[in-house]
Amino acid sequence: MPKGSQQLTTAYIGLGSNLGDRGGFINRALNELDGIGGVSVDAMTKQVQTAPLDAKDQPDYINAVARIQTRLSPGRLFERMAAIEDSLGRIRNGEKWDSRTIDLDLLLYGDEVVDQPDLIVPHSQMHLRSFVLTGMCELDGNLVHPILKRTMFELAKRLGGNDFVFDPSRAQLICVAGIIGVGKTTLAANLAEKLGCEMLAEAYDSNPFIAKVYAGKEDLALDSQMFFLNSRLEQLGPGSLALAEPVVSDYIFDKEMIYARRTLNPMQLAEYGTSHHSAQGRVAGPVLVIYLSDSPQACLERIHKRNRPYEQQIELSTLENFAGDYDRLFEQWPKSPLITLDAAQFNCMDDGDMQILADEVKSYICS
Repeated sequence: MPKGSQQLTTAYIGLGSNLGDRGGFINRALNELDGIGGVSVDAMTKQVQTAPLDAKDQPDYINAVARIQTRLSPGRLFERMAAIEDSLGRIRNGEKWDSRTIDLDLLLYGDEVVDQPDLIVPHSQMHLRSFVLTGMCELDGNLVHPILKRTMFELAKRLGGNDFVFDPSRAQLICVAGIIGVGKTTLAANLAEKLGCEMLAEAYDSNPFIAKVYAGKEDLALDSQMFFLNSRLEQLGPGSLALAEPVVSDYIFDKEMIYARRTLNPMQLAEYGTSHHSAQGRVAGPVLVIYLSDSPQACLERIHKRNRPYEQQIELSTLENFAGDYDRLFEQWPKSPLITLDAAQFNCMDDGDMQILADEVKSYICS
């Protein structure tokens, strides 16, 4: 083996272009990669068109992912990729996500983890990009991310076909969602402890109307719902959350209409809808949602065990309805990455399970 060479390693490279002959630039970059000594391109995905990540007024991108075999080190491969970008006219002006003739990203290098000032592998945001993960799934969906320990299929499913970016200008709100009795508060509290951040809890115990509503006082249902809405505004409204700081809530604001439609009569719902619409544009949205699910029967058993008096009248059919509503809410969730956990398999009281989840969550927030 020649001096300086090493074992053959499988690596994955993301290619993108939004200037000039976009597809042509990608093909030329691919040819130049294949011409590098110690590099062989063995597969490339189909090219897809995507919108700019930062919503700037610039042309759409053409993106693809290539799989290569290489004997070059990660650092040396990265240097050669930068040289190809230069040769194809990429202008480096310091602007993040500015238009470019070609962009080459080293996504994965075997199962190695590289953390250097000018090179991070796996790519630090590949798990936030559907156009990257779709390409990875096309090449090898069962490939496991070296840090997150999830397959490309699993990571892609979390995005629902959407692309996301780290945004330090917003609160890093992590919402735990699920039906009554599934264990949201326990999970949220334990996760906040692992992350060393604040936990926001639903104001069940301070709601003066909820017990009476459960007891059949339907005329107070709107009062109860408005109490929760005002509580959400206090917790999530403008100026309530520190920017760039993680915070965990045991609810998601988007579930409000689920309960409103199930508990309010048409006149109450119309009145509530006006207030909800106004509040919706003022509360902080999640950067990550954790959807904790379990069978309605198991949730009902937990409700009986925790023995909140006003909850004991909840019927199985009610939980089944709520479970269906939540499933529909998250079926095509567009607002953030979505991690789905099965409460029958994930133990939020187990320190090991919680540490794994906390480490994953860190990769989805700007911290």
